[in-house]
Amino acid sequence: MAGYAADSPTPYAGGRQITTVVRPDQRTGKLVRSVVVMPRPAPAPKAVPEITVKPRVVNPVAPGAQPGTAAGGRQDREATPGSFNATVARIAADQQLPPELIHSVIKVESNYNPKAVSPKGAQGLMQLIPATARRFGVVDAFDPVDNIQGGARYLKYLLDLHGGNYALALAAYNAGEGAVAKYGDIPPYPETVNYVQSVAEQLRKNHAAAQVGPAAAKTEGGPAAKKSTRIVEIHEADGSVRYVSQ
Repeated sequence: MAGYAADSPTPYAGGRQITTVVRPDQRTGKLVRSVVVMPRPAPAPKAVPEITVKPRVVNPVAPGAQPGTAAGGRQDREATPGSFNATVARIAADQQLPPELIHSVIKVESNYNPKAVSPKGAQGLMQLIPATARRFGVVDAFDPVDNIQGGARYLKYLLDLHGGNYALALAAYNAGEGAVAKYGDIPPYPETVNYVQSVAEQLRKNHAAAQVGPAAAKTEGGPAAKKSTRIVEIHEADGSVRYVSQ
């Protein structure tokens, strides 16, 4: 035989088709009829429409807004100096510190942002590094009250350590106690020198603001505000600059 004979395909139950094929058996040489069942073709898949889900925005913040500032430029209450006045006054009285000093350090350190974190890992309003926070009993450095309590304790400790010298205490707050002990004065680090100057300037501003209306306080029978310690910049003959408290 030169070829095979095939019948036309016929329908089969279930949508399938059958085809009869006649071909020689290779062993006996006789013609053999075979049945080929063609499977039912699979249906084409249905097209599924593409669904786009829009992202949900929660508490949107304006691009470029600073920490503590919500969309539209509204600043959070806890990021304003006035909201900390009562806390600072109470803690300052407990630690026998001028409240103006604590406010000055907060202003320079974090600008009243309780969630501030520095590149060196200092945290919160008074920018306490974790080791210092633990040393002075701070559990949560991002809690404003806890942070101010720890920072005030540290300032009080440094003032006692340096005999009430505000300049040295602030230098140690910025550069560390070891740096001040090494030089016996404000370390010659630009950052530390600028820091002491900045806090001193802010302290002068806060002291002046605290003196507004002392006569009215006396008229109302209230005690007059206690004068804060000032930091004075002194230029020596050799060109060096030092800071002393008065």
